[in-house]
Amino acid sequence: MKNLRLLSLALAAAATSFVMSCESKPTEETETVVVEETVVEEVPNTVVDIAVGSPDHTTLVAAVQAAGLVETLSGDGPFTVFAPTNAAFAALPEGTVDTLLKPENKDQLTGILTYHVVAGNVMSGDLSDGQVVTTLNGQTLTVSIKDGVVMINGAKVVAADLAGTNGVVHVIDAVLLPN
Repeated sequence: MKNLRLLSLALAAAATSFVMSCESKPTEETETVVVEETVVEEVPNTVVDIAVGSPDHTTLVAAVQAAGLVETLSGDGPFTVFAPTNAAFAALPEGTVDTLLKPENKDQLTGILTYHVVAGNVMSGDLSDGQVVTTLNGQTLTVSIKDGVVMINGAKVVAADLAGTNGVVHVIDAVLLPN
C-alpha cells in the first residue's frame, strides 16, 4: 500500500510538472473585414461633355445648344472637334455671337459649328503639315505645323488630344469661319 501511495504521488507530481511545463500559446484573434464592392457605372464622357465640363467653353456650349447639335455630337461618332475658347468667341466683332444665337440664325450657326468638326478620331499625332481635312459642313480645313505649333486654318491649337468616348477635342484660340 505504501508503494501504491508513493506511485500515485509520483504520478501526480509528474502530471503536475508536465502540465506546468507546457506553454500555453496565446490564442490568435483574426479579424474579418467585409469589403463591399461598389460597381462604378462608366458615365460616357462625350466631346460635348468635355466642352460642358470646361469653364473656357461656355460660349461654345451655348452655341451647340442653340444650334440643336447636342444630341448629334453626343452620338456614336467618332468626332474630332476644334473647340474655340470663350476668348476666341469674344474676339469676333461685337454682337456677332448674340446675333448667331438667335433662333432665326440657327442655320448659319450650325454651318459655323459643323465647320469645327471632322468625322473620325484625329489625334494631334495624326496631323501633318499641309494636311487638308473635310469638316461635317463639307468644307475643308488646312493644318499647318511649324516649330511644333499646330495651326488649323490659322487658329492655334492650345490644348490637344482631350479624348472622349466618342471622339477627341482640340482647343483652338480662334473661331473658324467657313467661306
